[in-house]
Amino acid sequence: MATDPHFLAYIAEQAALGERLTHRKLFGEYAVYVDGKVVAFACDNSLFVKPSAAVARLARGLPLRPPYPGAKDYPVADELLDDAEALKRLLLDTAALMPEPKPKAKPKPRRQPEKAG
Repeated sequence: MATDPHFLAYIAEQAALGERLTHRKLFGEYAVYVDGKVVAFACDNSLFVKPSAAVARLARGLPLRPPYPGAKDYPVADELLDDAEALKRLLLDTAALMPEPKPKAKPKPRRQPEKAG
């Protein structure tokens, strides 16, 4: 079952991070970003937070399961979706622990075709 766009809107509403929280379609589901860093995945209308020390500190008892077939287990933060402060803190603390995104490579300039003459 694919993630419903309303589910992503609900995550954004609950986290209350404004433009700092974004998402991008990835393999038919969604990657969730805070400040350009991947912090979670939205798959099958569940929120899978990247495993980190933030999860161990703030949400130790979250259930674990893979977000998609063949993936390793991730903490499932669905129970935090109705606790806006806990969700926001978990996402922000997770983002703080993630590496900075790699800069995008500059596109190579296109060569102009030579004019016949």
